[in-house]
Amino acid sequence: MIRFLILSGYFEWMMYLQVSGKLDQYLNVHYRYLIFLTMFLSLLLALVQLRIWASGKEQQLVHEGHDHGLNKPYQRGMAYLLLVLPLIAGTLFPTISLDTTIVEAKGFSFPISKESVGDPEMNTQYLKPDTSIYYNKSDYNDQMTKLMKKYEADQQLVITDENYLEVMELIYNYPNSFVGKKVSFSGFVYEANKNNQKYDFLFRFGIIHCVADSGVFGLMTKLPEHLTVKNNQWLHVEGILTLDFFEPFDRQIPSVEVSNVQTVSAPKNQYVYRAF
Repeated sequence: MIRFLILSGYFEWMMYLQVSGKLDQYLNVHYRYLIFLTMFLSLLLALVQLRIWASGKEQQLVHEGHDHGLNKPYQRGMAYLLLVLPLIAGTLFPTISLDTTIVEAKGFSFPISKESVGDPEMNTQYLKPDTSIYYNKSDYNDQMTKLMKKYEADQQLVITDENYLEVMELIYNYPNSFVGKKVSFSGFVYEANKNNQKYDFLFRFGIIHCVADSGVFGLMTKLPEHLTVKNNQWLHVEGILTLDFFEPFDRQIPSVEVSNVQTVSAPKNQYVYRAF
């Protein structure tokens, strides 16, 4: 009976995430089919366990040694606890939308080449989406070449929720190819104060595969001097892509010379996702 309750709990929890729309905060929406598959398997296994329990065969299977070595009550108890932990965490810990407080707490850094820092494990997911960790070098280069053909001829880049992460990755990988082009996109404001200098960024929180590899991605923006903004304010900007020196990183990074800016409402789903 316990196994039935746990399995049905997984089915009901994933159903709740799907219906409530909170699933988008855990997983790349392009992998939604995996959730439906998992829901189906959880329901199927739960019904199997219910039939076993209703037929009275559960204790018979335990006595016959079909319990996979969990002979003692405390062993079965620990196994059930491990299985139920995700349900407890998902039920008791609320989901929240990320904002600039996360950036302020963790800061952000530009992905520095592994050779320059001597750390082969360094895979920073800030500013620039980096999908190279999921490919070998030649396959990754093929992916980037294919994407470049998609955008390199455009003199105006319209960055949407659907293409946000792939375009940002291209801009950071090939900045010289995009300098001078018009760009438009939306995001929330993050104001960084470094060495008595103020820098404004426009960010979106993105998920590459799942929440474990989520990050904050976007561009430095040179807003009109008369404009006053505050953190977490959502803007839609249009401007020209440039390269500007960012002193805290001691290097040039892509930025936007903003010519037109509008205050907009935060979207219902504030995350963007990488399409593969």
